Amino acid sequence: MSIDDVTMITREALYTICITAAPVLLVSLTVGLIVSIFQTITSIQEQTLTFVPKVLSIFATLILLGHWMLNNMVGYMEQLWADFSVYIR
Repeated sequence: MSIDDVTMITREALYTICITAAPVLLVSLTVGLIVSIFQTITSIQEQTLTFVPKVLSIFATLILLGHWMLNNMVGYMEQLWADFSVYIR
């Protein structure tokens, strides 16, 4: 296994991680920003007001996109196992 192979595996792993995590992170960011703007406008400083909507939105995102996320990770692992003989030479 050469350094190029390790670099390629690492690059593909990081790309898969970023693509898989992006929807959840973007939803969390958007909901957090909306709730923060709402808190600023109404002068409400309740900590649970930011926590509960984020948790619910992340849960809903995982329900909607969980199948795609899991298929994305499984596809990467299948690719790694398919090329296993190349990596051990």
